[in-house]
Amino acid sequence: METLTKAEQLKNELDALRPLNAEAEARIMQKFRLDWNYHSNNLEGNSLTYGETKALILFGITAQGKPLKDHFEITGHNEAINWILDVVKDKMSLTETFVRQLNQLLLKEPYYVDAKTADGKLTKRLVTPGKYKTEPNHVLTVTGETFYFATPEEIPAKMQELIEWFRKEKEKPDVNPIILAALFHYRFIRIHPFDDGNGRVARILMNFILMQFGYPPVIIKTEDKENYYAVLRLADAGEIEPFIEYITENLIRSLEIMIRGAKGESIEEPEDLDKEVALLERKIRTTGRETEIYRSREVELEVFDNSIEPLISHFIKTCEKFDRFYTENKFTLFADGDSSHKTKNDAISSVREKIQQSEQGIFEIQLTYNYIAFNQVGYGNFNFTSQIFITFDSRVYRVSSVPDHETLEKSAFLIFQKIYLEQMSQEQIEKIVKLKANQHKRYIEARFEQINNVTK
Repeated sequence: METLTKAEQLKNELDALRPLNAEAEARIMQKFRLDWNYHSNNLEGNSLTYGETKALILFGITAQGKPLKDHFEITGHNEAINWILDVVKDKMSLTETFVRQLNQLLLKEPYYVDAKTADGKLTKRLVTPGKYKTEPNHVLTVTGETFYFATPEEIPAKMQELIEWFRKEKEKPDVNPIILAALFHYRFIRIHPFDDGNGRVARILMNFILMQFGYPPVIIKTEDKENYYAVLRLADAGEIEPFIEYITENLIRSLEIMIRGAKGESIEEPEDLDKEVALLERKIRTTGRETEIYRSREVELEVFDNSIEPLISHFIKTCEKFDRFYTENKFTLFADGDSSHKTKNDAISSVREKIQQSEQGIFEIQLTYNYIAFNQVGYGNFNFTSQIFITFDSRVYRVSSVPDHETLEKSAFLIFQKIYLEQMSQEQIEKIVKLKANQHKRYIEARFEQINNVTK
């Protein structure tokens, strides 16, 4: 794979810059640690934002209104990472005891989780950190099928086999550390030895292996969760190469960050600064006073430039990923029900001009992406429409959507509303667009299931 070659070249470039300046290395590893803590936990449903995660780890500040368990998950995960960073330096061997100790650090104290009995009844199951599972933890797939992990009785033997396999592979003279780390991650997930924390432990162990060979850690970003799970599902179906490719692509990003840091250059990624500036702006504008800003042409133009234009661009870019499935597609941007532009490129400038020309601004912007004639054989000929609405009230603006493709028959539902001083964050924009993309994906999957059921 070309990505493996590129990763190895970047690793050689990084090695040539070693040893790194102690302060530069500490700064780089702090960024990796903060990103790693936030994204790995958020992938599993933790509610703390990046800023709240950073405040908790660096300053011990807890987030008001957020569950105590979510704070424990972050602090436990951070302790586990710090332990891993220490044992990498000591060149500690990977053992079953090591893996169980890692899970114990991660989960901290015993707790109960919701579960189902063999006959489908709801119950509670005790999670004991550091102990292998005593009950099955199989999962239902989107198709309603059960995906089976190793049974509790199989765990000791399978974990021993995994550790022995890893030790033998690691000592081979031609071993590729990236492939080894990715395969270990996947094989561990297939066993699923613990009641909880399996995904986080898998990612920590993968990074432990990479760091043993001098690579930086891989950060799987929560915004890319769907792609991460997609390549895992492909691996479940016997196609492991896309998963290795995916891990390598993310490792390349970490290598590039570390090389920039080693050279004394900025290690911030574009979204890092965006998050920090947006957080600062919200604090400055809303702390200590109640601000009443009313709808006007000037206010709408500010919201349009800072929030709606990025939303439109991201919406179009994401919708285009589905173009391949349809014979035709058409994006339309309405302002108060009117659309005078002809192409995607002039849509934004056209609506902005309409806001400028109006005395009080406009009342509604509507993003509509129409897909015409599904072009895959056997699914039937159907269309799909994806829509987002932005409405301007006297003091707030609202972003809303519709449940599915039947936009004319379904009423809109509110995603969020904001006062006019408040702009959409990049996270919120990505969340809105991902919601629409997932609705589209689920609809196609439902058609697939419907056709399959009919043909059975």
